[in-house]
Amino acid sequence: MLCRKNSSFVDRGNVPVYLNVYDLTPFNGYAYWLGLGVYHSGVEVHGIEYAFGAHEYPSTGIFEGEPKQCEGFTFRKSILIGKTDLGPLEVRATMEQLADKYKGSSYNLITKNCNHFCDETCIKLTGNPIPSWVNRLARIGFMCNCVLPATINATRLGNNRINQDKSCEAETEKKKLTSASSREEGSTIATPSSSSSSPSVQVRGRSRKRRPRPLQPSSPLILGSSSV
Repeated sequence: MLCRKNSSFVDRGNVPVYLNVYDLTPFNGYAYWLGLGVYHSGVEVHGIEYAFGAHEYPSTGIFEGEPKQCEGFTFRKSILIGKTDLGPLEVRATMEQLADKYKGSSYNLITKNCNHFCDETCIKLTGNPIPSWVNRLARIGFMCNCVLPATINATRLGNNRINQDKSCEAETEKKKLTSASSREEGSTIATPSSSSSSPSVQVRGRSRKRRPRPLQPSSPLILGSSSV
């Protein structure tokens, strides 16, 4: 693949910042030379690799791990993006600033994926963006459903899986619950009660049960090793 050096390269300090790029599919072996491909990426600085992945909770999807060792993907290459003058604590503070924007439940393969996170992080740390080919397929979004294998339409963080059909499944589940609720209300007959404070009698004959809410996991930002 032909690459052109960026003439506006910025050098801010003496700590190198690398972009570690991984293959998500064997298809990359051919697509790479065409400037395409499906990639995962992470930002390596101060010996730690930061990346972004999906999960089903509204907590951050940013996590850290060993450089070039992201489980589930095949490491391809490491690219020097630039240098930073930020220390380890300042880099961590930068990740915490980005944590709310990059929540696990907001992950989207086309509009907010790991490469979008790495691009913004590299600009904050070095003033330089990541190479355009790393996330080119996301920008050609209408092609993705045809090109991406079904096995990578889901992005993992730990044991949780999020895929592009999650919203459809949620909508289907919502319809099922609504239908079940309607049938329950139709079969419920309001009866008089001698005690107005009885918890088993609801207004207009409705009887609703609260479903327990799942506990959210702690922020994956602190994980020492994880997978997207």
